[in-house]
Amino acid sequence: MNKCCIKNNFTEKTWVAVKRIAAICLIIFIICLIIFINSNKMNSQDTVQQIIYTPIGIFHTSYTPQTGAPRQGILMPETKGTIEIFQQYHSALNTLSFFEYIIVLFHFSEVERWEPTVNPPASSHEHNFGLFATRSPKRPNPIGLSIIKLEKIENGILYVSGIDAFDGTPVLDIKPYLPSVDCPKSIQNEFMEEVLGHHDEDFISDSTFFK
Repeated sequence: MNKCCIKNNFTEKTWVAVKRIAAICLIIFIICLIIFINSNKMNSQDTVQQIIYTPIGIFHTSYTPQTGAPRQGILMPETKGTIEIFQQYHSALNTLSFFEYIIVLFHFSEVERWEPTVNPPASSHEHNFGLFATRSPKRPNPIGLSIIKLEKIENGILYVSGIDAFDGTPVLDIKPYLPSVDCPKSIQNEFMEEVLGHHDEDFISDSTFFK
């Protein structure tokens, strides 16, 4: 009888100990799982960041997706428009009027998708160009760049010519054009420019080019 009681008591103690060990193991597992998940999140944030830009202004032009726009505004210097700079950025315009030409970075707001390969309509069609070897607006990050002439600045409004942006296009940044660093001489690039055919079609009237 005593042996039986001792055996039952030993079995109960063993079962309690096993449950305690299992609980401890479960807690350790959960802690390790949380650390692993957080570590993966931190690593993914380090390698892939979401970048959010706020427009500093907006284009006002006569161009729309229906009318089309110049392929490169500098090729049509007679085209005129304005860039409205938002109030909080007006002080950043100080001394910009000293420059005749400026570089404007903007967002292709009409672009809906991107393509990895491009065959420009006016190119020689000898190559299927990789997107990054072209000036196509259909890009993963649809950012446009134009060198345009600055006529004058009045009350935060830039009067410009040689533009190629649609009306309402968000402006991301403005920089002065510096000939010594922004226009390196390259025979190879001049040759490839002819292959791309950028000078063969000055005006794009097909709005599907941006879709």
